[in-house]
Amino acid sequence: MIALTELQTDALAEMFNVGAGHAAASLSEIVGDEVLLSIPRIAFCHRDDLGSNLSSLRSERLGAVRQDFSGAFCVSASLLFTEDKALEIVREMLGSQVSVDDLPEFEQEAMCELGNIILNACMAAISEMLGVEMTSTLPQYLVNRTESVLDELTSDMQQPVVLVLHIDLTIEKRETHGALVFLLSSASFHELIAAVDRFLARI
Repeated sequence: MIALTELQTDALAEMFNVGAGHAAASLSEIVGDEVLLSIPRIAFCHRDDLGSNLSSLRSERLGAVRQDFSGAFCVSASLLFTEDKALEIVREMLGSQVSVDDLPEFEQEAMCELGNIILNACMAAISEMLGVEMTSTLPQYLVNRTESVLDELTSDMQQPVVLVLHIDLTIEKRETHGALVFLLSSASFHELIAAVDRFLARI
């Protein structure tokens, strides 16, 4: 297990909370109803232990929105939901204009939009608070058997460090559990923590 000090963990949690707040506000405008995003806890682990850290997402199939961020440090970021929950979110985002049978047709576009909003809001909050610049790739949506999705996300041997955040997304009173997963190289992990320490030294 990768250990951080309590101060470092609290600082990162605050940054992600700010990002979640911005994401929820953007999603509320799209959905036309209140959207709430909570981030209860942060955990760092080795990429080989990712599956055990996602036990709350036990399902045969997962949907994952993935984006790569680069700048002061490099991160492969993903937003994960079980496939059935992903379809529920798509239904809430699109409203009654799309029938249940047609939902899979819109799944990729809607989930990419959702992931783009949440992942970019979180990384923008981190970038702003740490005083660093980050650029991102376009989001990609992957849906497959759980083992295949996790294997795909952790395929880069150069990114052994994983930051996992469990989130609760509430749309129109319906609560859905998901996870944010950030994979970093050892060098990027140390650069991130060094930037957090510099941020803490300024406050």
